[in-house]
Amino acid sequence: MASAIARSSLRTALRGGPRIKPASTRSFSSGASAEEEAREASKWEKITYVGIAACSILAFVNLSKGHPHFEEPPAYPYLHIRNKEFPWGPDGLFEVKEHH
Repeated sequence: MASAIARSSLRTALRGGPRIKPASTRSFSSGASAEEEAREASKWEKITYVGIAACSILAFVNLSKGHPHFEEPPAYPYLHIRNKEFPWGPDGLFEVKEHH
């Protein structure tokens, strides 16, 4: 068996190498012609450009509108209730201590 494979490969080498088939064209299953495919690609290219333009205009309109600014809420005293002293003193560990 091994000698048959060796003889076959030797014959192929002496004949000038393996025969390569020319590249065949790819056939699509749709059966559409090249002109139809080009028209379809052109249509979707135009749809893409229109979509990009529409999204850009919509983004510009939305971003150019003003948006409301609200006042800062009042500093309610109950937001920092401390019923018990911290072990390190009256101020929080990472708060900036103001010295007057």
